[in-house]
Amino acid sequence: MAEEPPYVLSKIVLGYDGSGFSGWAAQPGRRTVQQALAEALGRVLRLPEPPALTVAGRTDAGVHAKGQVVHVELPVTADGDRLIRRLSGVLPPDIRVFRVERAPDGFDARFSALWRRYSYRVCDDPALADPLDRHRTVWHLRPLDISAMNTAAESLLGEHDFAAFCKKRAGASTVRALQRLEWTRDPDGIAVANVVADAFCHNMVRSLVGALIPVGEGRQDTSWPAKVLAAGGRDPGVRVMPAHGLCLEEVGYPPDAELAARASVTRAFRSASGC
Repeated sequence: MAEEPPYVLSKIVLGYDGSGFSGWAAQPGRRTVQQALAEALGRVLRLPEPPALTVAGRTDAGVHAKGQVVHVELPVTADGDRLIRRLSGVLPPDIRVFRVERAPDGFDARFSALWRRYSYRVCDDPALADPLDRHRTVWHLRPLDISAMNTAAESLLGEHDFAAFCKKRAGASTVRALQRLEWTRDPDGIAVANVVADAFCHNMVRSLVGALIPVGEGRQDTSWPAKVLAAGGRDPGVRVMPAHGLCLEEVGYPPDAELAARASVTRAFRSASGC
């Protein structure tokens, strides 16, 4: 019997339309990104079973990704370019793999990450509501003042306990370092929030957006989101915005020489805080 080739840690960058998935994580009886990718890898590489995947950010049902990152053990004989072509023939059309490469020493898709960047798209002008974008843009009936929203967002930056904007999990910390929360309009006039943090807890981005929308409408003043943050509990005035407006754009990592140290520090913090 031929000896099985050795395995090496590989890094995969992929994107997906989250509309038809019950999120990233595999769930019995549900269609998930993790399951679809693992099964496709197992099929094209003829593995005895689908490989275990570790992801940078576990997106929820309906959330999209353009720059999701995964690490996985693959046979050393797997060629990245050829694997991408083969995967394109078996993956469903709402998932595409962009890059497959050998991971640097010490790389961990989750724990080595310095930051994750998400975008959230809102169309607040009925004349600009493109039906072709309906799966990735939330249509909002009132015009938004993004200058006021940016003013309100400034008070949320930094390291805080974001319990007011997270769906709590038993024993898990809700302390996060929010590095960027800024609204702009794209060339088509769509309001786009760019949100960057070291990590995000469940529903955090959608709730932050939901706290800024009333400010943009003029129903709340610019100090209101900071008051919600300071109160430390869920506020009924903060709507958890629809999932389809949210997209994981990219994940940032330190230089290769610092990957292992970053993973060690992050892993220790997450273990201590229950994240």
